[in-house]
Amino acid sequence: MASFLVMVQSANFYRNSNSRRLLTPGTPADWSYKMKVSRSLTDLARPCAFVPTMGALHAGHQSLIEIANNYASEVIVSVFVNPLQFEDPNDLAKYPKTPEIDEKLAEQVGATYLWRPEVSDIYPGDEIKLSAGELGKKFEGATRINHFDGVLTVVNQLFTLVKPKYAIFGEKDFQQLFLIREMARRLHPEIEIIGAPTVRDVSGLALSSRNVRLSEAGKQAALSINQALRNAAAKNRVSEMRSSLLNIAEPTFKMDYAEIIDEETFEIADENTRKPRAIIAGWIEGIRLIDNLAMKPALVEL
Repeated sequence: MASFLVMVQSANFYRNSNSRRLLTPGTPADWSYKMKVSRSLTDLARPCAFVPTMGALHAGHQSLIEIANNYASEVIVSVFVNPLQFEDPNDLAKYPKTPEIDEKLAEQVGATYLWRPEVSDIYPGDEIKLSAGELGKKFEGATRINHFDGVLTVVNQLFTLVKPKYAIFGEKDFQQLFLIREMARRLHPEIEIIGAPTVRDVSGLALSSRNVRLSEAGKQAALSINQALRNAAAKNRVSEMRSSLLNIAEPTFKMDYAEIIDEETFEIADENTRKPRAIIAGWIEGIRLIDNLAMKPALVEL
């Protein structure tokens, strides 16, 4: 595959046969290349930047692809619904599938390769099952048994097959991002893990593939999650942040957990934590929603 010139800018790009040019604001995304869609990785060029997804793409995924464009001219997006991440078979069956929209949205923002492997491609029978350890049993892992074991197992398999130089993950799934970074440090030190900021709609709701299952009333109720995070972020002490976060006002929100953690260790934050972060999860209309937000750093006396 021909080499491409990459312009490192935080913007949309398009590719012609020899280069990728920056689109000026307001310019239509008139792509002059065709993104490859395949079950195999035969023609994948390296080095590449990798955006793993489970499909049902939205603007949050597009932001990851745009970031990937800043790191490599070959940007691969995978669409694979990992069965190991689902404890409930019904949840797996209900997971939204939008293949045509996925292709359109990925190509719009400069993905060059859309990879759609089958279960047998990822799990041929000799794969290594990874454990997320004790952290994998806390917070998200406390109610989603073996969820993070499944996440680390599939990401390890994907990394082994794709062999990217960069991999981009959203900060919305902050515990997942933390565990993947730890796993990559041990098993794939050649891959740089890049965390991307959470993308929100105009109301502040964190974008998620699950949001489409919420009614309009449910979406309104879900705004209370972001409000609780912002209320906590306005406090100066970790104890005040924690108390504020737990005091979520929405009666239809069934809380799973709400905590202030140290984002560098994922331990419970105290007043000396330099990088506290609020994490929260629960259910609205039976739909599980998660979010997080960085808090003010501790005021450490010198």
